[in-house]
Amino acid sequence: MTDIASVSLAQPLETIADELGRSFGENGFAVVRDHGIPQDLIDRAEAASKAFFALPDAVKRAYKIDGGGGARGYTPFGTEKAKDAGVFDLKEFWHVGRDLPEGHALREFMAPNVWPAEVEDFRETMTALFAAFEVAGGRVLEAIALHLGRPRDFFAASVADGNSVMRLLHYPPLEEGAPEGAIRAAGHEDINTITLLLGAEEAGLELLTRAGEWHAVDVPPGALVINVGDMLQRQTNGRLRSTTHRVVNPRGDAARRARYSMPFFLHFRPDFMIEPLPECIDAGAANPPPAPISAHDYLMQRLREINLV
Repeated sequence: MTDIASVSLAQPLETIADELGRSFGENGFAVVRDHGIPQDLIDRAEAASKAFFALPDAVKRAYKIDGGGGARGYTPFGTEKAKDAGVFDLKEFWHVGRDLPEGHALREFMAPNVWPAEVEDFRETMTALFAAFEVAGGRVLEAIALHLGRPRDFFAASVADGNSVMRLLHYPPLEEGAPEGAIRAAGHEDINTITLLLGAEEAGLELLTRAGEWHAVDVPPGALVINVGDMLQRQTNGRLRSTTHRVVNPRGDAARRARYSMPFFLHFRPDFMIEPLPECIDAGAANPPPAPISAHDYLMQRLREINLV
């Protein structure tokens, strides 16, 4: 049995930091309740997301931005595929990123958002949800810092104005003739620092255990699923794990329902150099720690692997 921590973020962080840290070290995943994102905001965002994906295909495709790596706007069904996968994932999605003012030093790394005029209050709702995700993610990072023996604000500077992205996901009902072997999201690891996922209550999310077995992640209604991304794994030299996970095709009635979810990929600043923390390096280890690399260069390297640039 995989023991995934399930904690309340309303508690003092000192009381949950090590439980979270152990779960991230063993499983790469944890479940967080009382995360502070208002339910009415979540409900509005879900409604706006469903309204967008219900638009005609030609309308949605007008918001596809060529050459942007899918970082903003719409990515059509059957575009993204997991690294080394032979077929595309059965999903379409919309990305909201950080809007930076003219003249900002990091503006070159973050394109302006685009907003669908056809969905009322889409911009206001998604901007508010992006901000709420960022606050919740910052609190999780504070707990991780405490677990690592660092000051609780250790990550604050490295994620300030980070290249974070909120993804609105739509997995349509499975149809006859879906590509053989295709699933909603094939086994993959996330690129970023940590991921916060809303909408994982519907069965399908699974992680790959150290024993090589797929384990379903059980999520109470309204909770966030948090997982470690490759950037944080690299910074902690593997002490915190970026675990392979997937979204499998459901069976029975669930196969005929659409699935919607909203992950928030919290990123370091593009100019942040990712290098292993000294306390995470074992001088006697057989393999040397990974070389320093900027968050932007690492992101570009990984996006090429999954067919987005």
